[in-house]
Amino acid sequence: MTIILFLIILAVLVFVHELGHFTSAKLFGIRVDEFAVGFPPKIFSWQKGETKYSLNLIPFGGYVKIFGEDPDSNSISGPDSARSIVNVSKWKQIVVLLSGIFLNIIFAWILISISFNIGMLTSVSDSYTGKIKDAGVVIIAVNKNSPAAQAGLKEGDFITNISSEEATVENPNIVDVQKVIASSSSVINIGIRRGTSTNNIEVFPTKGISSEKQSIGIAMDFAGTLKLGFFSSFWEGAKLTVLETKTVTIGMWKFISGAFGGDKSLISQISGPIGIAGMVGEAERLGISYLFGFIALISINLAVLNAIPFPALDGGRVFFILIEVIIRRKIKPIILNWVNGIGFALLMALMIFITYKDILKLLK
Repeated sequence: MTIILFLIILAVLVFVHELGHFTSAKLFGIRVDEFAVGFPPKIFSWQKGETKYSLNLIPFGGYVKIFGEDPDSNSISGPDSARSIVNVSKWKQIVVLLSGIFLNIIFAWILISISFNIGMLTSVSDSYTGKIKDAGVVIIAVNKNSPAAQAGLKEGDFITNISSEEATVENPNIVDVQKVIASSSSVINIGIRRGTSTNNIEVFPTKGISSEKQSIGIAMDFAGTLKLGFFSSFWEGAKLTVLETKTVTIGMWKFISGAFGGDKSLISQISGPIGIAGMVGEAERLGISYLFGFIALISINLAVLNAIPFPALDGGRVFFILIEVIIRRKIKPIILNWVNGIGFALLMALMIFITYKDILKLLK
């Protein structure tokens, strides 16, 4: 079920991104030959007007085939060349290329705003402290094969009480939970609230998970539900979208600069489709608003990634247009096609490598 949900989310995000390119190209009268979700082989397609719409088998991507995007003699000087993207003004070309990125950011804003409106799980340490209800200690991560995982604790569980032979604490804070776990000489009993149900779970703490102190392999936060009105949701959603975009951009820059600096450990921090699918499952268990927030974060990451000035990415194509503006002449089509083709091949190779790494992590 998690895999199906992930594929649906990925298809929606790709559709949103490509819809940005498609809409702006149509708006400027540029010919669009194909709108595709996924990469070939093709599952099915249909023709409407001059555009073919396709659903393809490989779900990790998609494309809009805009006339002249890979320039040739037909798109440069053929019968319909006036509707080629290479022959419209530079600013229109840039708008078409950046519109997918823009729509991903807008989509993230909408999702975050909806999350605020229906009630989002939010840390009490944030600036919304006075508006958060039902605050408590919530488990936000469970280490694989840890005592907590073996006992059945899950992300999204609220800890309502915790007890051992040495102590019992009702409505604990994070420090209380840590103290009981660290001081216990045997099994501990943890009361949890999962959705609308409650349960008591026995866990055996152990040493060596993250330090020499006893632990059970969980990460916690003191959080509650933040629910805002309609207009407040979109205002706060806009602010959080800007903040998240800034954070992702800085993180992406640090990663790229670190990778060029020879930091090989950075590759272990990347998650591909398989790794993200696992995260989607964890987000779903935390509730629909948390899932929407996670999808918004993926959408922002997709936008920032595409803005990188690397061949085959939107940012790379914009970079070549800016070069043409500076040198005041067009770059030879054969050079553009070769560079973008090599860039695409490198991106696919990186995707395969990251997917391989994700599989290895699952097998551990």
